[in-house]
Amino acid sequence: MGVLLLFAASCTQQHTPFALLPTQNFDTTLNGKAISLYTLQNGSLTMQVTNYGARVVSLWAPDRKGKYEDVVLGYQNIDRYINNNGERFLRAVVGRYANRIAKGSFTLEGETYTLSQNDHGQTLHGGMNGLDRVVWNVDSVSNDRLVLSYTAADGEEGFPGNLAIVMTYRLTPDNEFEITYRATTDKPTVVNISHHSFFNLKGEGNGTITDNLLTINGSAITPVDSVLIPTGEIMPVEGTPFDFRSARPIGEKIDQDNVQLKNGKGYDMNWIIDRKSPDQVEWIASVYEPTTGRGFEVWSDQPALQFYSGNFFDGSTTGKTGKPLRFRESIALETQKYPDSPNHPDFPSTELRPGEVYTQTCIYKFFTK
Repeated sequence: MGVLLLFAASCTQQHTPFALLPTQNFDTTLNGKAISLYTLQNGSLTMQVTNYGARVVSLWAPDRKGKYEDVVLGYQNIDRYINNNGERFLRAVVGRYANRIAKGSFTLEGETYTLSQNDHGQTLHGGMNGLDRVVWNVDSVSNDRLVLSYTAADGEEGFPGNLAIVMTYRLTPDNEFEITYRATTDKPTVVNISHHSFFNLKGEGNGTITDNLLTINGSAITPVDSVLIPTGEIMPVEGTPFDFRSARPIGEKIDQDNVQLKNGKGYDMNWIIDRKSPDQVEWIASVYEPTTGRGFEVWSDQPALQFYSGNFFDGSTTGKTGKPLRFRESIALETQKYPDSPNHPDFPSTELRPGEVYTQTCIYKFFTK
């Protein structure tokens, strides 16, 4: 670990046209495990990651004129993540089960499992202490790649099986932030891991995302009830505020009189992707910020995408630079399987058994125009 910490510290001394967060702001231990901050760079992107919750703390990207901004929401030190009284999931890995499981319960092979409940009686993003609240092992680190691992114990947050996870963050020469996951279990379980990305392509705290142009390659959503649990229906987006098959501003229809928009206080639902293949990495969405020219594409091998328009931020929490994190000033685009799949046999399966391997790839490919 000492060698890795030295590498992390040396990375922060590289010459950049912006100020990186100092590693000493993140150097600590939790439950006997070391936490630090690691800096990756490739192409025109620079990213800082802490192994506490595998959080992306900062991501610097240029605009069309070459001016850099930090385009992800985050905090300036580790204490604000550990002793958090604001948004919990800022730029963390989430799971074991990303999104929601109804009433914190599911049945698998005749056995009913009761999970920790942390969202109006539901289990959200793995429960009270999901993957976002653990210290991940740092298996290897280089200039453009960070390999992390963690084994979630049998019974952790109520989930069955010892789930061994390896996750790699990589920046490519093509300005891609690539995330790959691999997991195995010693007991039948359910798995749905995702990256909880909060982006503002104007820069953290620099204004609304409602003028961003969004495209989602999905012709249906899974509608939800008042506590954001899928009803089990599949709803076509044709003629609704959820039709982003052609690029349009996020804010164009966000305040329409629609029960789904009211349930989520804006966009906070799962799109079913119109995939060309069952398991290949494909383009599934794009977002473009017209004033800066920044944008990114989302590529994934997953069947669905959760789009969240930052509806629960209220300005009471500040980010890294002291600017408030306000209502609808960030977006999350989370590649995933469907929410609450363990309780819906007709949804794509999230089951994993001994001898099988769970894999997933998610890519955020940045561009300017």
